[in-house]
Amino acid sequence: MNISGNTVFIPGATSGIGLALALALKARGNTVIVGGRRADLLERIAAEHPGIDTVRIDTSDAASITAAARQVLTAHPDLDVLVTMAGIMQAEDWRKPESFLAGAEATVTTNLLGPIRLIAAFVEHLQTRPAATIMTVSSGLAFTPLMITPSYNASKAAIHMLSESVRLQLAGTSVSVVELEPPAVRTALMPGHEENEHAMPLDEFVAEVMSLIESRPDAKEIQVERVKFLRYGEARGDYDQVVATLNPALPTHP
Repeated sequence: MNISGNTVFIPGATSGIGLALALALKARGNTVIVGGRRADLLERIAAEHPGIDTVRIDTSDAASITAAARQVLTAHPDLDVLVTMAGIMQAEDWRKPESFLAGAEATVTTNLLGPIRLIAAFVEHLQTRPAATIMTVSSGLAFTPLMITPSYNASKAAIHMLSESVRLQLAGTSVSVVELEPPAVRTALMPGHEENEHAMPLDEFVAEVMSLIESRPDAKEIQVERVKFLRYGEARGDYDQVVATLNPALPTHP
């Protein structure tokens, strides 16, 4: 992916990593379209950041994705980058199915079906562009599980393998598939996450991501240094220790 000169659609970019990445890409000379569910946030972004286009989209709703794709491609027929940013993260207690099932289903719908439907809505168009990119967003938790978020972990592991597989199918086309793999970042993804001293500051994360895109435009995975502890535990042979470090309150069994 080139660092500039693109037309980029980022659904799920009204806050957090998505918005910060949108602003960073705009500052580097890209045309950026921000997508989100809340009209008030979209209006505020458009007012505070002239030049950024906005479109309402709910990535948990197939019809909304179809309508938004039509709107984006009509207004921006030169679109050549799709970033499947939208996602949710919820704590779950799998000992009590009545407390987790609805949230687990919502997580899979948003985090896995959402990107699948987004790619389906744009992939034919992207193949008509001279050079295009699909950027998926997984997580360090795709490779090392956080005990309290089973469905989130699973959805991001699925995104990793989806990215690997779609990249193989699109080989030989003009479309590259790049997987962004964030560590814990200080955003509002979960309550209290913005103040988590163990999470990476948002501005530092986006700055490192932009540097990686610029220095490695052909990269298949965008990995800041902080995520490599989670990403490569199995390869290093210290996976069990990484799991224990990430989950210090792991229960013991007799």
